[in-house]
Amino acid sequence: MINITKNIIIPDEELKEEFFLASGSGGQHVNKVATAVRLRYNVRTSKVLPSDLQQRLLDKYQARITSDGEILIEARRSRNREKNRLDAAERLKALILNFLHPPKKRRPSKPTYNSVKRRIESKKKHGANKKLRAKKPSLD
Repeated sequence: MINITKNIIIPDEELKEEFFLASGSGGQHVNKVATAVRLRYNVRTSKVLPSDLQQRLLDKYQARITSDGEILIEARRSRNREKNRLDAAERLKALILNFLHPPKKRRPSKPTYNSVKRRIESKKKHGANKKLRAKKPSLD
């Protein structure tokens, strides 16, 4: 069970854990014990997540979600299976918390009156400099 917020608690039934051999340091121990964890959580079939949160996760995080709607998180930082399980759960929690609130809508800003005035003045000045460079007709 993973507590995301007061209202959102993911039960163990919706989580699938697989344990596999981790690579890296650990000597002979790493070759004998499956300590790495692959945590699977299906966003589409989840009964706990609100529909708008599900949609945000599916839209914005689609690079890490399988075609079945599962989020895969692999944790292999520690040599300890339990630490890796906690690490995977924390990473899932952080991911969901990241998408919990909808992003603020961007309101386009308008340039200030004085900034428009400064821009027009600089354009006029630049144009005046270019006029000075023009060839003068000769009076032969």
